[in-house]
Parts: sequence; structure tokens; C-alpha cells
Amino acid sequence: MMNRLFARIALLFLIAVTVIPADGFAQTRRTLRKENAALRAKVDSLLNILEAERREAFARDSLAQEMLGIYEENERKSGIWLNPDEFTPEVTDSLLNIWYVHRQVKEDSTGLEYDMDSVHFTSSVSDSVLQQRLERLNTLIALPYNEAVRNYMILYSEKMPQKMSNIMALSQYYIPIFEEIFSHYGLPDELKYVAIIESALNPNAVSRVGAVGMWQFMIKTAKSYGLEVNSLVDERRDPFKSADAAARYLTDLYNIFGDWNLAVSAYNCGPGNVNKAIRRSGSRNYWDIYRYLPRETRGYVPAFVGSMYAMKYSKDYGLSAGPMMLPAQVDTFEISRNLHFQQISDLTGVSIDELRGLNPQYVKDIIPGDSKTYILRMPFQYTSSFLANEDSVYTYKADVYLQPKTITENSSSRSSASGSSSSERIRYKVRKGDTLGEIAMKYHVTVAQLKNWNHLRSSMISIGQTIYIYTKAPASGSKSSASGSARSGGSAPTEYVIRSGDTLSGIASRYPGVSAKDIMVYNGIGERIRVGQKILIPSAK
Repeated sequence: MMNRLFARIALLFLIAVTVIPADGFAQTRRTLRKENAALRAKVDSLLNILEAERREAFARDSLAQEMLGIYEENERKSGIWLNPDEFTPEVTDSLLNIWYVHRQVKEDSTGLEYDMDSVHFTSSVSDSVLQQRLERLNTLIALPYNEAVRNYMILYSEKMPQKMSNIMALSQYYIPIFEEIFSHYGLPDELKYVAIIESALNPNAVSRVGAVGMWQFMIKTAKSYGLEVNSLVDERRDPFKSADAAARYLTDLYNIFGDWNLAVSAYNCGPGNVNKAIRRSGSRNYWDIYRYLPRETRGYVPAFVGSMYAMKYSKDYGLSAGPMMLPAQVDTFEISRNLHFQQISDLTGVSIDELRGLNPQYVKDIIPGDSKTYILRMPFQYTSSFLANEDSVYTYKADVYLQPKTITENSSSRSSASGSSSSERIRYKVRKGDTLGEIAMKYHVTVAQLKNWNHLRSSMISIGQTIYIYTKAPASGSKSSASGSARSGGSAPTEYVIRSGDTLSGIASRYPGVSAKDIMVYNGIGERIRVGQKILIPSAK
């Protein structure tokens, strides 16, 4: 029976083979090959799209590109391998990595170490009291009470008294500075505590990736917010200017996220990492994205809350400020000539250490006043002595302390950071609807100049962003000009409002000697224009 069945199946197969033409198999194979090729093309296309999106995402995060290079340099110099997936570049832009780089904190006096991921601190204060105290803090920033926040509250208030004593001593001088600046920008007062977890209020703090100052700015970020950085002057160390830059940076971050916890977190790990955490969690609540943040920055906001709590309730824990190392009263002088700290010290009696403490931005004890006016701060008790010797202090051993090569080696970097010595700087806050072109036209400068002065890579600006504008003509020999008239040979540019049907080539044809490219370059725009847009027409070359 089975043999008969197999025989019938074999017969049917032979019949089928004879029915199908010989070329039918070849045609089928060709069809399959075409379908396979089409599928391969679709897969390749999808892979190309994914790769393009990956490259675009990476390009958007320029800071990540910069910092990956720093990681590689660190690896070569120190032999310490840092995995960018585990230690994101922006995270190390903080002294929190010195204190908590492996989620550990070392107490100065006892040598105890704590694993902040697993520790549960015991406290002399009950959880209910801790929570009540936290709730009583008058703040615009949400401060929920949870295990992470609790641990940092106890850490700062009970586990590191010597560290807090030093911070409280420094806060007597620095915190009022921050309060005034943050009040000027309308920021929550408690943001001043960010500097505590960034640097423990040390203006000379340097992270292992090169972040500098109390507010821990990388060079790129510092320059984008108008801070001067070269081998003689590093304004990241200036308590006043760095705090001002930090206030503007925090403002920009808040405008991005609309939440202060997210903004504070982004200050540490970068807005790119916060956006990634938001996408992965599907939420914009900080505590919902907490586990999606880079491992080394999760404790940043809890540490921020903990430092705030410890400072507010210091008396309840018997914490007191240590010896005040900075003077209570300080005088400020404008220095318009090259000056060395040693010249000041020799003729007034103020110590070099005191001058360095009040003026940490002058990294080689030299104030390069010949290029522009700089600020010198001195203890009040030496004011009269400085004024009495002001005429002679500049010439005293100038050939010894002020070598020409040392002073002039940074001229190019200074001019790029701050315009020119004869320029008057205007601080402009971007409003809704503003464009770089309109701002340039208002102040009779070019878009290219605005980009150069503010270290902008594109014409993109955000509401609340501060733009610096230099309105006077620079010194002779400068490559850049402070106005459109200087650039165009002395004639002022013509304002033109785009009408329906206008093209750049058509507009250029109405102005002899001016091309469409001239208009684009002068205004910093592309070929696309819109009705109602205002542009400047440069004079003919």
C-alpha cells in the first residue's frame, strides 16, 4: 500500500515537471534574484538612514566630540582607561567627580569612605524631622524627600564637618557675590549652592579633564559665555565673571527644560544626556529619569539638595565657619597698564597670596592692562598705600617683572575673546522674535562680527541668551570692524525689507556693485529669505 502511494507521488511529480516549461525555472530564479536584490537595497537604505541619523546626533552634541578627545588624551597621559559609555564627558566637568567619582566620599578627619549607591546613613535626626526641615525651605526648586536625598543631607550635615567648616568660611565672601548676580538675572537664590558641589568654592579648582574655577567651565563653554581664557588671564577663576556666566548658562538650560532640577542636572552632565534620559524614560520629571541619567551624575541633584540643607541648618548640627582667609573689605581698581603682583606687593606691603586670593584670574601674577582695562581687587587696608604709589608702581622694576614676550604672547586670543581695547561692550538679552540679523542691524554691526564676539557657530539664538556687542571702531590694524560702514569702505549700509517675490539676486541688481553673495556674507544668511525680513545692503566695493 505504501509502495503504491509513493509511486503515485512520484508520477505526479514527473507530470508536474513535464508541465512546467524548462525556461520556467530560469524565470523563477531570475524573479527571486530580483526580489532578493530589492530587499537587499531596502536593507542597505535603512542602514544608511540609521547611520546618517547616528552621525547627525553625534554632530549635534559637539561637546561630546570635544570631550571624547580629552578622554583619549587623558588615557595617553595617565594610562587610566576611561570608558565614554560609563563616564560621559560632561559628567567629569565637575569636582563632584573628585569627591564622588566612584560614588565614594572620603571624610578628611576620619578617613572613612562611603559607597553612596548602597549606604544607608544613620542620623541623630529622625526621618520625619529631616523631611519637615526640607519642606520648610523656601525654594522655587522642588525638593522631594527620598533615600538618595536623605543620604546626601546626612552626608553634608553630619559626615564631613571639616569640609563644611571650610566651605562655610569661604561662603562668607563668595555667596553674597553669587546672590547679587543671581538676583540680577531673576534666578532662584538656592542655585548659588551649585558652586559648592562643583568646587567646594575653590576658584582655582581644576578637574582632571580641564574644567576650571568654582563653576567648573570647560574652555569651549567658557568662551561661548564671554569669558576670556589665555595663558595670562583665565576668567573661569574670576568669582564675579564666572558666576555671571554660570547664571546665564543656567538660564539657558532652564529655557530648554522648563524645570530647575533638570537644568541643574544638565549643568553637570550636559543637556544632551538629560534629553537622552527623557527620551528613554518617557517623562520630564527628574525623579522619573533619575535611573536613565549617566551613573556618575545621578547623585548631582541629591548632592545639591544635601549641600543646601546643610548650609541652611548648620547651627542645628553645630557646624561653624572656619578661619576666614579673605578680607572682609575689598577695594576695586581699574588697571589700564601692564602690572605684576610683585610690583604691587613691594610698594604697598600687601602679600602676593592676598593678591592671588582676590584675583585668581591672573594665572601668572600679571595684569595685561596695556591691551584693555582689567580689574584689580585689594584688601581695604592697602588702598591708601596703593593710591600713594600708583604713579611709581607701574614702572617699579618693570624690566624685571614684565618681559615683553610674556605680555604680548596672548594678544590674538584676547582680541578674539573681547573685541578691541577701544570697543564699548553692550550686553543684549535675546527677546522673542529676535534674529542675529535684526540685532546686527539695530547696532550697525555685521552678523559675522556677532558670531565672532560671542563664539557662535551658527545663527541660532535662544530667548534669554546674552549677546555681547562692541559698538566702537576697533584699533587700527584690526581685521574685524565694529560697524557695517567700516567694512564697506566708509558708507553706511542700506536697510531693506523683503517683499513678496523678492530674491537676493533681484535685490542685488538694484544696487550697482553689490552681488547676492555680498548680501549673504554681510548678513550671515543663506539664499532663503522671508517676507518682512530686514537685511542690510552693503555699499559697493
